[in-house]
Amino acid sequence: MNAEVRTISGILVALCLAVGATPAPAAETLRIGLQSTGTFAWQLDVIRRHGLADNAGLDLKISEFASPDAGKLAINGGSVDLAVVDWLWVARARALGAKLLFYPYSSAVGAIMVKRDSPLRGIADLRGHVLGIAGGPLDKSWLIVQAAATRQGINLKHDTTLAYGAPPLMSQKLQQGEADASLNFWNFCASLEAQGYRRLFEVRDAEAALGLTEPVALIGYVFSEQFAAQHRSTIDRFIAIAHQADDIMRHSDQEWDALRPLMNAGDDNTFKAYRDRTREGMPQRTIAAEAADASALFKALASTGGAELVGPSQELDPGLYYQPDPHGD
Repeated sequence: MNAEVRTISGILVALCLAVGATPAPAAETLRIGLQSTGTFAWQLDVIRRHGLADNAGLDLKISEFASPDAGKLAINGGSVDLAVVDWLWVARARALGAKLLFYPYSSAVGAIMVKRDSPLRGIADLRGHVLGIAGGPLDKSWLIVQAAATRQGINLKHDTTLAYGAPPLMSQKLQQGEADASLNFWNFCASLEAQGYRRLFEVRDAEAALGLTEPVALIGYVFSEQFAAQHRSTIDRFIAIAHQADDIMRHSDQEWDALRPLMNAGDDNTFKAYRDRTREGMPQRTIAAEAADASALFKALASTGGAELVGPSQELDPGLYYQPDPHGD
């Protein structure tokens, strides 16, 4: 074969390869709303560092917000496709007609905390004392605790002096002696625990007292029915990589060393408490089992908080929970 023939042959081979090559499909975009100080940021960092989104053909566009309420507004306004939001808020919004779907993210919950040397030993001992409550009168954890106490014949609203406020303020009130006990979010409880405070009554205990077989995921991924219908594969792939990230975080202590700069843990005890409580809250059961306990919890909350809390329905909408396609990619 002379040089000219070899050149033409090479050109033909190159052309054939070019014609036969299939370009890689463009990654699908998923717009995510993120509370900058929340644990969702930790999971997304694992996803980023391990290239899980790239491997799944997803392009995650992250918008950071200062509060959970901003994420709710973004979901309602359509400026993001997915955010991590409160289960009860989604259930209530759906009862009022909003077409939103929920998928479990975490069952980590708080507790009523007291000083280590406090004479208070059980929920009945709170009578006559000051109880600080993170959030407002309709905070879900507070209502769950109230419902459980009522079943023991204890009316915490009338038998204690209540103080409501932001989680950091309620933590300070307990530390400064302005409250005898404080019901706070799980991460503030973990921080207090690392400082030597103890748990008087867990929200998980309250859930068990209300008949739940396991704790319900009280925060989760939220997105609209319309988006899920039009982008089912996108949602399913994101859920799959979220599970992969959880598996990495569950089994690798080294992963948490990489996450530590994001965690605002001032000391080793707080860091380990954040790590362990996060792992503990990772859901691992079926959607059907989750929905069954959520339905029981919703009924208990409806009887405690009424329509102001849960909306017009006393029953949890069975269509609230999103079920990924078991045969999807």
